This record gives sequence, C-alpha cells and structure tokens, in this order.
Amino acid sequence: MSIKDLEPKVIWSRFYDITQIPRPSKKEERILAYLIDFAKHYGLDHKQDEAGNILITKNATLGKEDSPTVILQSHVDMVCEKNSDVVHDFDNDPIDTIIEDEWVKTKGTTLGADNGIGMAAALAVLASDDISHGKIEALFTVDEETGLTGANMLAPDMLTGNILLNLDTDEEGDLYIGCAGGKGTRAYFEYKEKDVPKGYFWFKVEVKGLRGGHSGSDIDKGLGNANKILNRYLYTLLDKKYKLMISEIGGGNLHNAIAREAYAVVGVKQAEKEDVRVQLNILIAELENEYKTIEPNLALHLESVEKPKRVMKRSIAKRLIRAIYACPHGVIGMSSEIDGLVETSTNLASVKMLNGDTIEIGTSQRSSVESKKYDIVNMVTSVFELADARITHSEGYPGWQPNTDSKILKVSKEVYKDLYGKTPGVKAIHAGLECGLFLQKYPNLDMISFGPDIRDAHSPVERMNIPSVERFWNYLVGILDKI
Repeated sequence: MSIKDLEPKVIWSRFYDITQIPRPSKKEERILAYLIDFAKHYGLDHKQDEAGNILITKNATLGKEDSPTVILQSHVDMVCEKNSDVVHDFDNDPIDTIIEDEWVKTKGTTLGADNGIGMAAALAVLASDDISHGKIEALFTVDEETGLTGANMLAPDMLTGNILLNLDTDEEGDLYIGCAGGKGTRAYFEYKEKDVPKGYFWFKVEVKGLRGGHSGSDIDKGLGNANKILNRYLYTLLDKKYKLMISEIGGGNLHNAIAREAYAVVGVKQAEKEDVRVQLNILIAELENEYKTIEPNLALHLESVEKPKRVMKRSIAKRLIRAIYACPHGVIGMSSEIDGLVETSTNLASVKMLNGDTIEIGTSQRSSVESKKYDIVNMVTSVFELADARITHSEGYPGWQPNTDSKILKVSKEVYKDLYGKTPGVKAIHAGLECGLFLQKYPNLDMISFGPDIRDAHSPVERMNIPSVERFWNYLVGILDKI
C-alpha cells in the first residue's frame, strides 16, 4: 500500500508528492518550483520574496468573506540524515516510505514529515472545494532547519493576516504557544600533521546504533550522544597515559540533531595493543548499564586498520579530547514556570575534519529565557577558549513568548473539545519555531502551533502516526470553519 492511498487522501496524496521531491536545506529549488506550478494549476495568486519564501493566496469561500484572513505556515526544507550503511542521495533521490502498523516510516533515512506534513495540509486546503474558510495566505518558508533563514529574511510586506497557524509541531492533541530561542557556537582547532611514528598499533573505533533525535524536543530523553561516548573512550586512553595518536575523527552532522554515530582512527604503542581492547570492553559494560533502556542498540566496534599516512600532533589531540569531554551536553535547567518544560540546553552536535588542517566542533544552545541562552553560550565558548580554539557564533533567533490570552488559542481549544470530547494540552516547546521571528516583523500576529504525532524527527527512525494525521487534518478544517 502506498501512502497516497491512505485516508484522508486529500492530505496523504500531497505528502506523497512532497516525498518525491528532494528538498535539503539551502537546496529547495525543486520544491519551490513545485509550489509555483501548484499555484498556477489552481489559478491561485502567488508571490515570492528575495529569500525564496512563497506565499499562495486563496479567497474566502461563500459566506466567509467577512472572516479574518488566516495564515497557514510551514517550511519547505527537511533534515537529511541517514544511517551510514544506507545508500541514499538526498540531493536527487525521493524518500522511500513504508507502512508498518499505524506508522509511516522509511528505510534508514529521515522521513521529512518535519515539515512535509504541514506543507501537505496547507496545499490540501488550497486545493479543496468543500472546506469552509476565510481568506487563506499559505506561507512556505525556506531553510528553517539550518538557520531559520526564510523567517529571518521574510519580507515585511508579505503578509496581511493577523492569525497564523504554524503547522510544525509533533504532538497531536497539544497546542503550542511558545518556543525556545537558540544560538550556535562553533569551535575550530587548527592543527599540524606529523609523520606516523613507528611501533604503533592502529585501529578504528566506532559508535553506532544510537537513536539520535531532535536537539530540542528530544534533549531531555537521556539519549546517547555519539561524540561524547567516543570521546569518553579516547579520554580513558589519554588518562591511562597511553601514547595516543589521532589520524581521523568525526561524528554527528547537523546542529539540531543529536549525534547518532561517531568514529576515530587512532594509534597506541604496540605494547598497549591489548589494553585498548580491555578498556573498550570495560566502557561497553558501563554503557550497557547506563543506557540499557533508552539505547538498546548502542554498539562500539574496534578493528585494526592500515597505518595512516599522517597524524595530528599529540598536543593538539590532547587539547581536543579534553575540550570535548569538558563541553556540556544536554539539559542545563528546567522551567520554573511551565511544568516539565526544558528551559535551557546545549547540544554537542558534530565533530568534523576540514581541509586537512582544521577540526570543527559544532554545538547549539537553546533557552526560553534570553539571558540564560547567552549564559549557556558563554559557558560553551569558555570551554573551547580555554583549549585555545577559535570561536564563531551564529546570529541566533529569538524565542516565542507564550500568550495565554490569545483569541485563536481560545477558538482552537473549543474546536478540539467539540471534535474529540477533551481539552487539548497547551504547552511551550523546547525547540526553535519560526514564530518568534515572525513576531519581530508582524507584532500583531496571534499564533498557535500544532501537528500530528511525529517521533524521532531529525533521525533515520523518524516516523509519523497515521491515525493522528487524520485527527490533525479534521482539526485544521474545524478551526478554519470556526474562525
């Protein structure tokens, strides 16, 4: 069964179309062309700003001409992550979906339900001829996942509506009215290579099998971070006074994903050859105890390799390992105002070798309190400055302050209770939504965010619950009719 045959077909068929179009962040040309063709096909007005954002407008249906204009907002790009043993070209290949029980999944890649299902819902409304609604402005933003570029550069005259429905959260039955702000911190270790010393045993150590996940909404789940786990092993060898040398090191990829895999090619004196295996076995036993429930597939592998051509100077390797060990990762503080909400966190996202002479450490910080966001940025910065690394920061983005007196919130709660007999949860999310940036340019916006059940976004086990999509769709239609 194809996902385009699922019910309601009006939304699933659109989501299927979206999965067939490659749309990595900053490479969204094909999905943007699809949206323009869609607007032309249905005779709908559209415009595009300099950032690439597209707005498609649909007039109100009969009897709803005096209703307020509603903005349906989603982003067009997706996080492109895959397991290392999966062959997939995100620049050219469609997403291969499968259905298991009540879930839509993939074969080892991200699904792109974040935020493909939000796009599909907006397109389904635009294409409909049997839904009651006021004037619709469907806003499709670019490059949300790697920097909120589209929202940050949104033209100030793009929108006319004052009600915005952000279709980009992943807990059906919950309404979100606030989000964290964020900022990225990168550290650069410049190094010189040296000749490979004689009398060394060379091996590759890998961390695999971790679940990964979203660095905001999943940061409080206790998930393993491959970079931290790998570095824990390397630090153990360093601490044992082994003459450790590093030839290669890498792990993780995107700033907003928790690292799932990491590896290093390292060497020790031949006399220490058996000891490194013993130390790995000790660590494996410790990790199996620590992560036995949350990361059952965690695996560490060690295999001998050919002698590398060059290695980095040992003094640099020691600074690198100690800095990564000292760098915080995970929840820093919980909110004192909203029960269960992570207030502040940081993610040690990636370790990458660049140009043969630089190692880049990518991290991201989030907080719903602006001053604490900068406090954790300074903490991470200080760690790497002490290790003599060069530091850069991204521009960052603001949080979205909750408005419990929101009129659209009141309407949305009533509609959900009418449809499903219960009051939806009202929450803030510890992830970056574009809403905070929209408010900077359109301060009169009244906003909520909602979506279907999506699990493990930003990871190759991302999946979307099929029954929740139908509830999400019916809910959206109900809100549009009620306004």
